[in-house]
Amino acid sequence: MSMKIVYVTGCLGFIGSYVAKACLEEGWQVMGIDSMTYASHPNRILPELQDYDNFTFKKEDICDLDWLYDCDFVINCAAETHVDNSIVNSSKFLQSNVSGVHNLLKLVKSKGNYQMPTFLHFSTDEVYGDIADGTHKETDILTPSNPYSATKAAADQLITAWGRTYGLPYIIVRPTNNYGIYQHTEKLIPKACKFITTGRKIPLHEKGTPIRNWLHAADTADAIITLVKGGSIQEIYNISGNFEQSNLETVKKILREFHDDYRDEDLWRYINYEYSRTGQDVRYSVDDSKLKELGWSPNRKFDDEIGRIVEFYKDNFIW
Repeated sequence: MSMKIVYVTGCLGFIGSYVAKACLEEGWQVMGIDSMTYASHPNRILPELQDYDNFTFKKEDICDLDWLYDCDFVINCAAETHVDNSIVNSSKFLQSNVSGVHNLLKLVKSKGNYQMPTFLHFSTDEVYGDIADGTHKETDILTPSNPYSATKAAADQLITAWGRTYGLPYIIVRPTNNYGIYQHTEKLIPKACKFITTGRKIPLHEKGTPIRNWLHAADTADAIITLVKGGSIQEIYNISGNFEQSNLETVKKILREFHDDYRDEDLWRYINYEYSRTGQDVRYSVDDSKLKELGWSPNRKFDDEIGRIVEFYKDNFIW
């Protein structure tokens, strides 16, 4: 197989950094693009990526990018992703998640005189909306519940339309909740670790009852490598960690890692139950059998990984 040349946008963010490293480990030439927003970790991640001779970095917003070198794949991990932020102010989400994707699609299409690269786009399981029982398939109707997931659904629609109208080659992935190190503290696991470390009560929406399906970011990156090597063009693939639990149970497991003497009877000491999210989704679940047919499956187990992740956040204060 010839060497791949890939762009990875959002390479200094959480999932983007895992994807960039996985591509670099394959020996592919990687052009990393990142605008260095509040959610990136340039001081930690950029030096790690620059240790690879096959990595090149450009600080740029995907909305402003005006040129693509000849490449095989554009892997778009750049996005605004925090639901609460989208509820407060959706403008940045429309700019990055819709206008930014639109700009990338125009750049990919502009390579049509030679050969358009494949646009591999990170969507989310949230575009389906919630589901009390069962799982969502890739063909299900999109019913997003909040501004964030609505912008991701809009991007998906743009991409599939570009595929039909212009023959643009694309792959869309819809992963479940990712976890791992270097995640921003607006997300549940690092937020819980930060609040425990600083002696504050962890804010939990709806008393922690919403159920989430957890997928390690390294398994997500493995899925991307699988799709680059053998995924079908103009297809959508769900990616599931196949491990679901309530947000309350997730926090309990974090507390057990922090405190050897933790007991559930003391839970009230650590949690603030007064928070509620407008349009809260009660449960996400996706069927990823299409991806598994390509030979991928998650290798990391939440209960095996959570201790190492908590230890990382105990040793590294994340702003």
